[in-house]
Amino acid sequence: MKSQPDVTRLLIELQGGRREAFQSLVDLMYDDLRLIARRHLRFQGNMITLHTSGLIHEAYLKLADRTLLSWEDRGHFLAVYTKVMRNILIDMARSRLALKRGGDRVKVTLDEHHNKIEAQADELLAIDQALEKLALIDERLANIVECRFFAGLNEVETGLALGVSDRTVRRDWIKARTILHGLLDETRVEPDSGN
Repeated sequence: MKSQPDVTRLLIELQGGRREAFQSLVDLMYDDLRLIARRHLRFQGNMITLHTSGLIHEAYLKLADRTLLSWEDRGHFLAVYTKVMRNILIDMARSRLALKRGGDRVKVTLDEHHNKIEAQADELLAIDQALEKLALIDERLANIVECRFFAGLNEVETGLALGVSDRTVRRDWIKARTILHGLLDETRVEPDSGN
């Protein structure tokens, strides 16, 4: 089990400009990152062909150049890594749907499995849109959803990552889920056909 002092020491070294500390931090936190990546990928179903370690490494490549970010603590590190993983999956879903909607491919009859994968991509993008709308309403609520749902942080860890009490996290988590459900219901309503 990793010790909090080791994580804190590496974060301090990273803040001090020691770029190698980022790799050491990822190595130390790898089990936590695997759990987060699994959560993301489990939610994606068969839509994404990326594996757990592949998602972690894709996120690593995106974060490696931004190692001088102001890393506050373990929770903040996991929250940022989670957000990057989610963005990678959103980009993959957008690419898949762009091809679905034409791209440069010839359309063919799709089988049932392919339709299910496309529906998962649509659902992922709907969740992303709802989360973006939630961030416009209240950014902290959106951050709590990312920490709790995507990163799997508990209330205390989320509070530490966001600089609020666990009681505030508990209250805001309930509020965020309620608002998100409403926003998701709005995106699922079919638009009028001009009548």
